[in-house]
Amino acid sequence: MRSKSGETAYDISGDGPPVALVHGLGLNRGMWRWQLPALTPRFTVISYDLLGHGESAKPQGQCDLSLFADQLARLLDEIGVARCAVVGFSLGGMIARAFALAHPQRLSALVVFNSAHDRSEAERDAVRERVEQVRESGPAATVEAALERWFTPGCAARDPETMALIRRWIMANDPAVYPEIYRVLAEGDRELAQAIGAIACPTLVMTGEEDQGNTPDMARRMAERIPGARVEILPGLRHMGLAEAPERFNGPLVAFLEAALSSSGDTRGGGGTTT
Repeated sequence: MRSKSGETAYDISGDGPPVALVHGLGLNRGMWRWQLPALTPRFTVISYDLLGHGESAKPQGQCDLSLFADQLARLLDEIGVARCAVVGFSLGGMIARAFALAHPQRLSALVVFNSAHDRSEAERDAVRERVEQVRESGPAATVEAALERWFTPGCAARDPETMALIRRWIMANDPAVYPEIYRVLAEGDRELAQAIGAIACPTLVMTGEEDQGNTPDMARRMAERIPGARVEILPGLRHMGLAEAPERFNGPLVAFLEAALSSSGDTRGGGGTTT
């Protein structure tokens, strides 16, 4: 089922306990195409475009994590889902953590993929530099360097279609909006660093062994901060490992969600009404 609310474009597919997917900066809900075949036989999957991305509306006012966390809460209200698991990738992982803190009663489980935690100032400055690049020259300024960071050497030659698709997604972003949301990626982990100790739901943190900006050390420290969280580091993968080698992400993801949602008693279907 595909629909668009006043602000948010979204898809609902599958059957089972509800799971919401939150994409990363510059991407859109289409990025979950590599996970949907594993998820939809077991879960009702809600994928949507963040404000300022894809087919959703542009953000109004200052961009921050609370803006995007509240967007997800409003979407769940609209489609009639009171409680769900949330899976977030990169910026989406920050938004998922912010949602868990702001709306804890609505979260049955949390999965954080390839997302930054408590950066050093040098690490933060590297992201800020990219923010200024896109502010001056638009999304094209950083897209090729991003693809090099996100995929392992040789992947572009093996899978040019995926490279072209992700390049198109990034290039389609509004040059006036993109740097403002990029700034949230640069700064948002700071406000979450200590606060995530209050997250109480089952949590899985995953990243690629070679993810340069969302490192295994960050993932381990994040999991140590969240009570009871599990961490998995996937050898040989970079930032977009969930597209390059989806089966390696999908197995742990499905196993975690099935166990977490079964133990929480959240086994109902999650479909709501759409207009």
